[in-house]
Amino acid sequence: MSDDKTLLYCYNRGCGQKFDPNDNKEDICQHHPGHPVFHDAYKGWSCCNKKCTDFSEFLNIKGCTKSFHSNVKPLEPSKPVVDKLKDNEVIEYIPPSLNSIPAIERPPFNSPQVILKPTISPSLLEQIKGITVMDNHNNDENKIVLGQNCKNKSCKAVYKGLPSDEEDCTYHPGVPIFHEGLKYWSCCRKKTTDFSVFLEQPGCTKGSHLWVQKDAKNKKIKCRVDWHQTGTHVIISIYAKKYDPTASYVKLNPIHLTVDLYFPEENSNYNFDIELKGIVDVEASFINMLPTKVEINLRKKEPGSWSKLDIPHQTQDEVLEEPTTEDNISCQIDAVDLSDI
Repeated sequence: MSDDKTLLYCYNRGCGQKFDPNDNKEDICQHHPGHPVFHDAYKGWSCCNKKCTDFSEFLNIKGCTKSFHSNVKPLEPSKPVVDKLKDNEVIEYIPPSLNSIPAIERPPFNSPQVILKPTISPSLLEQIKGITVMDNHNNDENKIVLGQNCKNKSCKAVYKGLPSDEEDCTYHPGVPIFHEGLKYWSCCRKKTTDFSVFLEQPGCTKGSHLWVQKDAKNKKIKCRVDWHQTGTHVIISIYAKKYDPTASYVKLNPIHLTVDLYFPEENSNYNFDIELKGIVDVEASFINMLPTKVEINLRKKEPGSWSKLDIPHQTQDEVLEEPTTEDNISCQIDAVDLSDI
């Protein structure tokens, strides 16, 4: 048996044993010929695919190669040469400019539009089901049918026949106002911060029920319009309830959007017609018709953020943001139909 003093330390990576140089065989040393690799919390060897996250487990990974023991330290991987003269050098990163990307030619505003096929929510079809049946049996728009709601604001009365005409109608003749967290009617100004309390406020005026809306035919409906954008899409939300998706449509060309919603209960329409600020991909755009809104997803055809949604025209009837007055404040209510409360 050899003396410990004659034993040499093996420097092959992963071995770490002492050996007798006079008894050194070809397959006696099991080691890693590569170098250790540490990347993304993983630890392993460049010579084999054995990886782990625990350092103790890494140290115990058995070598992938057998050969002679060696008391010569292996060469360390070469490190990049650092030029100390460039220690204070500032490297400036200039991102690619959008101006370097060739702009897409803007098509004519009057190019042919395509009617987008909507995805219709079953809840919306259920919502207008009763209204559609009522209209099919009521060709005379001045005829009052059983179960019809009073059109006066805050009146919850339902038409049950001639005796209903003799009842007093308690309602609000004014318009709803929402200002700085307060909610109230312009006619009585009983203010509250709770929306449920506001909805339950009894009317301040007594009169006769209004079973048929005056001048309802061809009346223009107002809806609130919001929009936001992502890196790839512009999303427009038109808040509306009880519109007929089968009689409504959304038309689009790369810069021209037209929306027409039909409300069978009022026999009226809502129109929205704008020239888009940017260019969109018509084929990649889509719409969802939901019980409380129409959601239009427009796919951007060129990179960048839109500074605004549309390019205003003097002949444009629809304005996205109107001054806050008592005449238009009722349009600011998100998907709440106050005619039935």
